[in-house]
Amino acid sequence: MGDIKLLDCTLRDGGYVNDWKWGFSPARDIIRTLTRAGVDIVEVGFLRNVEGYDPDVSVCNTIEELNRLLPDDPRGTMYSGMAMRSNYDIRKLSEYQGKGIEMIRITAHDYDIRDGMDFAREVKARGYKLSINPINIMGYADKDILWILDQVNAIMPYQFSIVDTFGSMRRRDLERIVSLVDHNLDPSIRVGLHLHENMALSFCLAQEFIDKHLARDITVDASLMGMGRIPGNLPIELTADYLNETCGGHYDIDELMDAIQDHIAPIKGQPEWGYTPAYFLSARYNLHRNYAEHYLAKGDLTNRDINHILSVLDRSKATAFDKAYADQLYQEYQSRQVDDAAAMQELTQAFQSRTVLVLAPGATLADPDVQAKLKAMPGKEADVVVSANFLPDFLTPDYAFFTNSKRLDKITAFPCPAILTSNLRPETAPAACRTVNYNRVAGAFAQGSNSVIMLLRLLSQCGARAVLLAGADGYPAGKPAYADASLHAHTGRDHAFHAAMAEAIRTAGIPVTFVTPSAYQNA
Repeated sequence: MGDIKLLDCTLRDGGYVNDWKWGFSPARDIIRTLTRAGVDIVEVGFLRNVEGYDPDVSVCNTIEELNRLLPDDPRGTMYSGMAMRSNYDIRKLSEYQGKGIEMIRITAHDYDIRDGMDFAREVKARGYKLSINPINIMGYADKDILWILDQVNAIMPYQFSIVDTFGSMRRRDLERIVSLVDHNLDPSIRVGLHLHENMALSFCLAQEFIDKHLARDITVDASLMGMGRIPGNLPIELTADYLNETCGGHYDIDELMDAIQDHIAPIKGQPEWGYTPAYFLSARYNLHRNYAEHYLAKGDLTNRDINHILSVLDRSKATAFDKAYADQLYQEYQSRQVDDAAAMQELTQAFQSRTVLVLAPGATLADPDVQAKLKAMPGKEADVVVSANFLPDFLTPDYAFFTNSKRLDKITAFPCPAILTSNLRPETAPAACRTVNYNRVAGAFAQGSNSVIMLLRLLSQCGARAVLLAGADGYPAGKPAYADASLHAHTGRDHAFHAAMAEAIRTAGIPVTFVTPSAYQNA
């Protein structure tokens, strides 16, 4: 059995969560604590082409800038940095001076792996311990892995890492790839393992890797509390404890607990990292995680919808996220065509030349005074009442309009006729409903399809005279977005979103009067 090292990548991989804005003193404290804990290798940040030096950010242009984070006494801990071939000018990397960061880990995608090998040679020539970490080893056929290993053997780095970038590795994959690497990599080259938490398997796979007792040196990457680009990494505290119990490890769990309590736990949830179903789905199809993030951000897709979209994604688009292509698939999925002529004829008869009270699910509708005002409007100011993507409990509308399967799935009984857009699954539809083509009302809205905008367009096409709009609050900072707290509140929707919505309301083709306060009203 070879030597086992534990590598912490919190400051580098965990930086995807907080944009690497650790603060200079907190970053130094994390490194000192990990050093006291006996962690064998601590990765202190990224080498990237960035403008200027910010001491509070663990992304730097030069090795000298990263070295400022290091403690005076390394206590036997090795320090490393990471550089990606496609976004770092190797000419900025000075030669190793015998102290400070000792190892550079380099990464490259499948489409620039040949250039990545030249990049690796440049790093080694500057005197650093070199680790070659090809991105997404699960995306390579065995013959391509063998080609990579031939190149690595010719370079003779300190380490080669098996990197499960998209978190799609299962036990059988680990067995196959580790066997392939172990039998074809020069025995003097250390083998590393870098795992992600898409399938909640990282600790299981790490134990499997450690328990193989390979006759070569190995390294396991991990981070404090599993912090890393969502859904996160292998937790270092779990791995350290396992190595202590099974391999005679020397790691101080108390120090790791201190680092978590002082620096990691306070930011958990901003945003949250850890297993979530959508990232499992991206791993299931071995896709770049940005696809899952992109579809989650739409706000109107269930996990079932995301599964169906990802299942048809072109494999040539899997490794590098293509936003235009992702949006194309989204539109195709949402745009299932139906014959809506009869539905449109009936809805035109219901809405033509009438004033419609539209109820959106904003938080203002929880106000009893607002509810009383709205209940008094039908038959007076308004001829017809339609709710958008919810059913109010204080007033029974004449129609309930739904564009979002997540919202529709919440409804167990309909007290009124439903109007659905054709993107909704037939099994979620109530028995009596009118379905109109999604493309008829979706239009081109940069912020994503919005039920209020879609309903306004439908009412315009049906010849309605005017709309009284209530509950379209927008997303005011520091205030609840919805009357029903169980409804998901989108994040990152600021003045730009409100302005885009205001413009979409103005151009929907029908006069709109706001009857409750709205961030869209004066945007």
